[in-house]
Amino acid sequence: MKLLQTRHVPLAGVLVGGIALLAITAASAHVRVKPAESKPAMTETYQVTVPTEGKVSTVRVELVVPDGVELVSVADADDPHEVRKGEAGTSVITWRGEILPGFARQYVFTARNPRTGSQISWVAHQYFADGTVADWADAPGSRRPASVTKLVVAP
Repeated sequence: MKLLQTRHVPLAGVLVGGIALLAITAASAHVRVKPAESKPAMTETYQVTVPTEGKVSTVRVELVVPDGVELVSVADADDPHEVRKGEAGTSVITWRGEILPGFARQYVFTARNPRTGSQISWVAHQYFADGTVADWADAPGSRRPASVTKLVVAP
């Protein structure tokens, strides 16, 4: 009987720990651009993390580089991409490739921050294999907010 109890305690701990980890992952799993803080007019290397949260693979991601942010380069490391001019002075980086459910992919680009302003809002569009789209944008009340980099002036 003691052997049975010994086996159940660790299993219960693993299950509770696993559920907590899933909750943390689900709460923080959306398109994110890092670093979360930079300086005005600085040339910064940004990392975009794109998870596939649901049961359908991500097949394409578009990141809108806002007007005032100068796109310097996009890393090529096995990440097919294209860059085009968007609306109102924006640039749009499109990465193509499958991101399986439960996995994430990271992309890297370099940009020069604007000289003025307090933050950069990174709007992203995540396209799935079934034709659906998740818009990570600044729509009021959105459950999918855009990632933000705060621009902080050094003291």
